[in-house]
Amino acid sequence: MSLLDVILWPFHTPAVTVGGVATSWGEVAGFVTGALCVWLVARQNPLNWPIGILNNIAFLVLFAASGLYADSGLQIVYIALALYGWWAWLRGGAERTPLPVGRTTPAQWAWLVAAGIAGTVLIAWVLMAFTTSTVPWADSVTTVLSLLATWGQTRKKVECWWLWIAADVIYVPLYAYKDLWLTAVLYLGFLALCALGLRNWRRALRAELVPA
Repeated sequence: MSLLDVILWPFHTPAVTVGGVATSWGEVAGFVTGALCVWLVARQNPLNWPIGILNNIAFLVLFAASGLYADSGLQIVYIALALYGWWAWLRGGAERTPLPVGRTTPAQWAWLVAAGIAGTVLIAWVLMAFTTSTVPWADSVTTVLSLLATWGQTRKKVECWWLWIAADVIYVPLYAYKDLWLTAVLYLGFLALCALGLRNWRRALRAELVPA
């Protein structure tokens, strides 16, 4: 058995089978680390970033094996953003203090909308022209929404939760279509955690705005 076979073994070996649909150990690893990561983000715990990196590695291989090439490549970008976000949360505030929760400015929204439209069109074209993707538009839209949401998360912008919610609403049926049922269930859980995160970050923002 080659080293590559050893690395990919968890992503081909069924952990459980429900209703005739097998779930691999790789998908289980993605489920556990993903749920823990989002729960930590909702609580503004910086440990979400290293846990998120483990989640990215699991999903990078899992999505590539399922033909979700944009989502797979996205995990590499996530790892880079996670390293930046980890630093920003701990030292990105004024005078190297922890970063507080803030709002997205109109100028930032304009940049996000422009980047979102351009990125979606570009990624969809790449998937249709150079891959065998069967869901190029869904894959590209969720990829771009996730990138924009991650940027907002690294800067603790409260509106990042709305972007995550929009992405998750598309992800759930997309993963079900690809027979990644456990991952689809995970993203249903993400929706609930996003609501929790939005509530917690709004409370933190209001607390920061109250004069001492």
